[in-house]
Amino acid sequence: MSQSRMKAVIPAAGLGTRFLPATKAMPKEMLPVVDKPAIQYVVEEAVNAGIDDVLVIIGRNKNAISDHFDAVPELESKLVEKGDDKKLQQVLASSDLADIHFVRQGEPKGLGHAVLRAKAHVGESSFAVMLGDDLIDERDPLLPQMIEQHAKRGAAVVALMEVPREHIHLYGVAAVEETDDEGVVRITGMVEKPSAEDAPSNLAVIGRYVLGPDIFDVLEHTEPGKGGEIQLTDALQEQAADPNGNGVFGVVFRGRRYDTGAKIDYIQAIVQLAVARPDLGPELRDWLKDFAETL
Repeated sequence: MSQSRMKAVIPAAGLGTRFLPATKAMPKEMLPVVDKPAIQYVVEEAVNAGIDDVLVIIGRNKNAISDHFDAVPELESKLVEKGDDKKLQQVLASSDLADIHFVRQGEPKGLGHAVLRAKAHVGESSFAVMLGDDLIDERDPLLPQMIEQHAKRGAAVVALMEVPREHIHLYGVAAVEETDDEGVVRITGMVEKPSAEDAPSNLAVIGRYVLGPDIFDVLEHTEPGKGGEIQLTDALQEQAADPNGNGVFGVVFRGRRYDTGAKIDYIQAIVQLAVARPDLGPELRDWLKDFAETL
């Protein structure tokens, strides 16, 4: 599957209950990470990987997401009048990023159900599923390697990351076999949030997938699993076990990833990304050193 035909699907229909009350009226995907909403980082990652067709799966009270990626003529005109070209370019960048579409999930029935809602838009294309809780540092691109492996093998590709054994119970974990490609493994099974003793490896599934359109046929007959939801993991398990299929492979990511799914991780992500910026980093590093000495 050529990279130019690749599409991206971003599930964004969750309720964001871990960030209440901030997410009572604001989508969690719109929470700012330094000076951009989290979802913009994800769209930019897709664009940097050569994808310009993005579908966002939304639910109720998510109109702020579509508003963010839309043009705002009155704001743009005001910035032109003020001669504030820097802010004008920042505003225009979000509305010119990609061809962005939206579809409602309706009742949230799990990640697998959200992905299935993309079927009509994706059609016969391969596509990347990108979860907004995981931000991948643009200095450590992951998606291009996943797309390359998908094109090479014709198989579903999942992003994996080594995590400490004491944290393994927080993730879905892959059982794997080595391949001839360094950093690429064949996935033979996946276990959801196992104990450290029962985990088949220390390779956790993180929020990036590159899938073929054949996943929709599997999802359509996937029964609800954990939590009464249709799980993408269950569909991938079926593909991995199919002796007549192309299997499921994992790309082991060793770059910088920022988890924004919980409060402490979100705060750490903001600090890490801000420290890396040339316009904010020097002053922030000095302040952090001084602040740390007061603790």
